[in-house]
Amino acid sequence: MFEFKKTGLQQKQRFRLRAWVGGLFALICFGALVGRFWLLQVDRYEGLSERADRNRIAVVPIPPRRGDILDRNGVVLARNYRTYTLEVVPANAGNLDKLFEAMTQVVYISPADQRRFKRKVAESSRYASLVLRNNLNETEAAWFAAHAFQFPGVELRARWVREYPQGTSAAHVVGYIGRIADNDVEDLDAAGELGNYRGTENIGKKGVEKTWEAELHGKTGLEEVEITAGGRPVRTLRRIDPVPGSDIQLSIDLGLQKVAEEAFGNQRGALVAIDPDTGEVLAFVSQPSFDPNLFVDGIDVDSWRMLNDSPDHPLINRPLYGTYPIGSTYKPFVAMAALELGKRRATDRIADPGYFEFGGQKFRNAGGAAYGPTDMHKAIVVSSDTYFFSLGPELGVNALHDFTKQFGFGQITGIDLEGEKRGVLPSTEWKRKAYKDKDKQRWYAGETISVAVGQGYNAFTLLQLAQATATLANDGLFRKPHLVHAIEDPRTGKYKPTPSAPDYQIPLHKENLAVVKGAMADVVKVGTARQAFRGAAYQAAGKTGTAQVYSLRGARYRAGAVDERLRDHALFMGFAPVEHPRIAVALIVENGGWGASVAAPIARKVEDYWLLKDHGQEPPRTPNVAASDNAAIDHAGLNAVASRAAAVARKADALADSEEAAERDNGGLENADNGGRSGGGGNGNNANVGTGSGAGAGSQGPGGPALGPDGQPESVGRVAPSRNMAVPADAPNAPVPGRPGGMSSVGAAPGVPGTRNSGNGAANTTPGVRPRAVRPPEALSDPQGRTAPGSSGNAGGTGGVNPNANPNANPGASSGVSRGTALGAPAFGGLREVPARRLAPQPGGAAQQGRQ
Repeated sequence: MFEFKKTGLQQKQRFRLRAWVGGLFALICFGALVGRFWLLQVDRYEGLSERADRNRIAVVPIPPRRGDILDRNGVVLARNYRTYTLEVVPANAGNLDKLFEAMTQVVYISPADQRRFKRKVAESSRYASLVLRNNLNETEAAWFAAHAFQFPGVELRARWVREYPQGTSAAHVVGYIGRIADNDVEDLDAAGELGNYRGTENIGKKGVEKTWEAELHGKTGLEEVEITAGGRPVRTLRRIDPVPGSDIQLSIDLGLQKVAEEAFGNQRGALVAIDPDTGEVLAFVSQPSFDPNLFVDGIDVDSWRMLNDSPDHPLINRPLYGTYPIGSTYKPFVAMAALELGKRRATDRIADPGYFEFGGQKFRNAGGAAYGPTDMHKAIVVSSDTYFFSLGPELGVNALHDFTKQFGFGQITGIDLEGEKRGVLPSTEWKRKAYKDKDKQRWYAGETISVAVGQGYNAFTLLQLAQATATLANDGLFRKPHLVHAIEDPRTGKYKPTPSAPDYQIPLHKENLAVVKGAMADVVKVGTARQAFRGAAYQAAGKTGTAQVYSLRGARYRAGAVDERLRDHALFMGFAPVEHPRIAVALIVENGGWGASVAAPIARKVEDYWLLKDHGQEPPRTPNVAASDNAAIDHAGLNAVASRAAAVARKADALADSEEAAERDNGGLENADNGGRSGGGGNGNNANVGTGSGAGAGSQGPGGPALGPDGQPESVGRVAPSRNMAVPADAPNAPVPGRPGGMSSVGAAPGVPGTRNSGNGAANTTPGVRPRAVRPPEALSDPQGRTAPGSSGNAGGTGGVNPNANPNANPGASSGVSRGTALGAPAFGGLREVPARRLAPQPGGAAQQGRQ
């Protein structure tokens, strides 16, 4: 009995213990549940609620409409239109081959579309929405919408598509858009703009489309849509409309642009026209061009190969990227430098026997021309190389660099396009940096001779030449060129003009500007461009030019015997009207030949259109032009040149200091007299070379120079890398495939002795060519029938060592330089004869000459 009671008590105690343990465990579990409930419902409510909303609400980005691009008159250059696309999520679409087979019964899916889509699937996530087909028409879109339930994972969407209605016209200005690539994503992320491009597939790649991307793109909107667990939309909760991109109005005139493009025909080249008063670019031509519509949805392989492999390089923006030697179009700026730096007066005349001798080497005029006594005005009008050859050593390369730099040569102009090349404006410092070899770093005086006529190491873009021309036309007032005229705010509809304030004023004297501009006006009236501008209803000013492309290595240049892509470039620069310029033009025709016969007529058509279109006048037909920039000048025009030169001379004499003028005259006469009598060595103890001669103005002089374009001697020593179109200017020795010499436009070694493009001082005269008589132009005859002093001087003798000279001096070289032209009183009309300077050769008696 006692044992039974004891056992029951123990059982009760164990039961209570178990009950307490069970109750405690249940309490703990309940506490855990309450704590978890608190954590989820209270502490983490905001975060979990947001995640729940994201599962319930889909945020759909709404891409903005891209802004339009228009010309200055409102003509559309780039616009958008609505189109329909089929987009597929591969993870929801099942077997793609079966999908394509079924969809073909409703909407045609080409084999190319199928291949492209499969390639995208392999490169992207299976849950990404990928475009299967673009540009469905209204009928196709409606038909698919009626059968959409049969195709899970396939969605019909509307989107904006870019279109370029003008096709190839102004394509390098407008540019194009393309699909956003990885590098674009990186750039957008770095700029903090990646969020603004969600839902956007394309971005500007070239031209204005790229430079003004921020304004054209706009701001992305969004739409919050409630969806089911299966992803089907239920309702729209909230919408933020996108802000469309701004419309951009360019300064380009499409009519002028097309006139310029048509004027080039099938020729390659570039043209830039600028309004000097505002800096606005009126035309920007790069020929040949391309169709930017090919790039909108990704260019196909065949089209890409056609463009990329073309020897004409249609994708290269020639005015912006191409660097060229600009030949004689550089001469007005060299003349201005000589006047402003006080190296030579406009009335000073030198003898031009058809060549300039330096260190035993002759630098010849083009075409065998010899102009006799030549002042600055005449030198520009007839494009006398000898005159500018002689200016080179007097100016020096560094002084010329510092002066022309102000006009924008060799500098980034700052135009609102990306990728502009700087080009090369040579100087001694530039050459030291351009070459690693110390022997090549040295600057030789002979190289300055080529630089002074726009050849040598000079390599400028057409945009720089046009900018310099506009600055000269505007009397030295420099304005940064720009393409965008105004931007329209899409919300207010107001146009905001882009600023066009001048950057700085180049300090130029009015009398010097009058000399250079007057000469450029006579280039068009009676000079090398007279045929192209004959009958013009306005007075223009300009300068023709022809630039060499490759080395002939001492041979005579014959265009017919040279491959077409190795022929000389034809150039023209100018502005009109002379008094109040409204347009400044610079252009190049690659491998076109003579600037007067090829480039100047194009400039005439451009200026005719711009200046005469508002007056209802029919632009006159451009006459045929002789095939030489240095063709014979009209006699009537020559008299006008002489009269104008005499008037300028009288004005300059009145301004000049009389004592300084007298001293200079006496010194010139004395030096000329000594040189004429000796026919050889210099008459000073420090003289190194005797180049004196008794030949007078218009006397017998060496003839037979190799034919050359617009004042560029064919026998001039030039370093000759290929200067064909679009050679990069930032790699001195970068190879250029398929180009003679395989060199970039920046540099090569100073040359190989005896070659046409070298500068090692070998005489580049053509063997076996006998001197011939050269008759001076009638423009320099005295109006009263008198003979200009010095015109009957004796022929130059053989150079020799002056017995009074320094015993260390180099022996004199044989010369026909007309030193006798300075004998006697000053020439008619106040013009002064100045003997050519005695120039010492480089050590060893060989002048190192630059590229021509």
